[in-house]
Amino acid sequence: MKTKNVWLAIFAMPAIAAMLMLVASPSAKANDQSSAASAEVKIDNFVFGPQTVTVPVGTTVTWTNHDDIPHTVVSTEGVFKSKVRDTDEKFSYTFTKAGTYPYYCSVHPKMTGTVVVK
Repeated sequence: MKTKNVWLAIFAMPAIAAMLMLVASPSAKANDQSSAASAEVKIDNFVFGPQTVTVPVGTTVTWTNHDDIPHTVVSTEGVFKSKVRDTDEKFSYTFTKAGTYPYYCSVHPKMTGTVVVK
């Protein structure tokens, strides 16, 4: 029995540890890649909140309608445009270029917001 335990300690355990490290490495890299920045904007009481959000390039911004009334999220410069979003529906857009992106609700044009991408 002692011979088998010594063999495991010397040969098998280090080999198993090395294989586990190799298997873990790709998933760690995958987690790093999928952990892109994100930001949330709530639509509630006919307001985008926060009204201005500043994010780094590559960030996905998600708007969620918490109102009982439908709303849209429309770029004033035609960069993005959501369909009408009912209560609890979401719209997301990933910003790949730096700049200032004003937007509004096409159903309620006085509702405005801005995404600043740096």
